[in-house]
Amino acid sequence: MAARAIWKGVVRFKSIAVPVKLYSAVADRTVHFRLLHSKDHQPVKQTMINPETEDVISRDEMLRAYRTGEGEEVLFKPSELDDLQPEPSRDIEVLRFYPPRVIDHRWYDRPYYLGPDGDETAYFALTEALESADQEGLARWVMRKKEYVGALRLYEGYPMLMTLRYADRVISADELKAPGGKALDGRELDMAQELIGMLDASFTPEDYPNEYRERVLEMIEKKRKGGKVKRPPAKREKASEDLSGALEASLKRMKDGS
Repeated sequence: MAARAIWKGVVRFKSIAVPVKLYSAVADRTVHFRLLHSKDHQPVKQTMINPETEDVISRDEMLRAYRTGEGEEVLFKPSELDDLQPEPSRDIEVLRFYPPRVIDHRWYDRPYYLGPDGDETAYFALTEALESADQEGLARWVMRKKEYVGALRLYEGYPMLMTLRYADRVISADELKAPGGKALDGRELDMAQELIGMLDASFTPEDYPNEYRERVLEMIEKKRKGGKVKRPPAKREKASEDLSGALEASLKRMKDGS
């Protein structure tokens, strides 16, 4: 099935304007279930209830409350918060460019492919400019009443926008306790390096499927056919406190192919 654009915008920097379409580069593969009443299998729905009167409350009757650190509640009407939303725009404003890998992976959030929206000449000019410059742009745009900051980059010849997390969402490694413990001796270090070398491989995402999702789908199919589902308990290996022994055992299993 051909990809469908989810939004249209215009990449702008200096006097350059490139109309583009955004395509999601990821898909939701979550297995979704409906909620049913266990007695008659009728669908159920969620409602907001006043816990004191048990009356159903409509959205028009609701307020939003922010509780401060001192326990005080600040009340807002939904319309007051709606007024704070950014002005709608189609512009994807490129603010600056950075060398590759200046933005580390902690900041990346959700990827979008960019496709041409009519002016293919401008689109291919943007693609060639990004490829020749070998840089990553920092962009800002508003999409569906929400403001985003993202990285503009190439992936296999296609321009891509990668939304970035804001600074207050990323926890600094400085807040972690520094690694400690006894240093490896020469023999242990040699075994650890050998084990790492034996595990060296290229990354193939297809080798690491969502096993939980596959088990859920398998269970659905078995139940659909009237079968009973039995799953053996998972076996968990106990962690060893003997590092040398654990390294030796791991190397032996790797060499034996088990």
